Amino acid sequence: MSRNLTRCSLSVALLMIVAPAWAQSHAGMDHSTMDHSSMDHSKMDHATMDHAGMDHAAMGHGTPTTDLPREPIPEVTDADRAAAFPPIDHGAMEHAPDIHSLLLINRLEGWDGKHGTGQAWEASGWVGSNLNRLWLRSEGERSGGRTEAADLELLYGRAVSPWWDVLVGVKQDFRPADSRTWAAIGVQGLAPYKFETSATAYLGEGGQVMATAEVEYELLLTNRLILQPLLEPTVAPKDEPEYGIGRGLNKVEGGLRLRYESSRRFAPYIGISHERMFGDTADYHRAAGEHLRDTRWVAGVRMWF
Repeated sequence: MSRNLTRCSLSVALLMIVAPAWAQSHAGMDHSTMDHSSMDHSKMDHATMDHAGMDHAAMGHGTPTTDLPREPIPEVTDADRAAAFPPIDHGAMEHAPDIHSLLLINRLEGWDGKHGTGQAWEASGWVGSNLNRLWLRSEGERSGGRTEAADLELLYGRAVSPWWDVLVGVKQDFRPADSRTWAAIGVQGLAPYKFETSATAYLGEGGQVMATAEVEYELLLTNRLILQPLLEPTVAPKDEPEYGIGRGLNKVEGGLRLRYESSRRFAPYIGISHERMFGDTADYHRAAGEHLRDTRWVAGVRMWF
């Protein structure tokens, strides 16, 4: 028993010597180098931690104890307001004009056909606003050094939808026979699938009536190379032998032109055109010794201003 008592006394004495040294070494540990990932935080008793008593300011999470001096924002003066909002000079402002204009020379070409050579043109232009415009249209043909056909139209156009205009006015024929004046009424615009369409009826001085239509389509082969088919029929409700016009469908012209837009305003083209007469009109021209159909190779330019 005395031996056991001696052993207990030695253990207590050793513990009293080691405990202060262990506490001092633990206080000097560098916790920043500790591997917290290996610590088992699930066994830590967070409920017993006194977060309220922790000095967060001392930990670096608090706000600075010293306030830096700040320069006060100056008050806005009348001079500042005048510099920020100068007076507007309405007389110096440029406004978009209400009047616009366009001149399109759709075809200006020379042709070589089975029965000769010649030149032809078709042009239109307008001036006015988006709703009301004054139109000029002209087309004609020359062959053998003389003008075979030519006309000029002066029309008032009114927009009735974003894509369609109604036109009324007059047309003056200079060839092929004696000059004649017509009253004109028609429509023009962009049909579904982007077909450019125009249809016009003409009422002559002696009660003559004519009607023409024109349909064009632009097929973009590339951004600048464009193929343009065209179809233009002409009809009349009654015979006019003195002018070589028969009742019904009297002439159809079709064409196919391939143009290259070197610029958007200027495009040379080549193509082929064919026209044919029908019905009584064909009979009148046959009796006069004229040809009833013709196929032509064409080359020309299309431009607008």
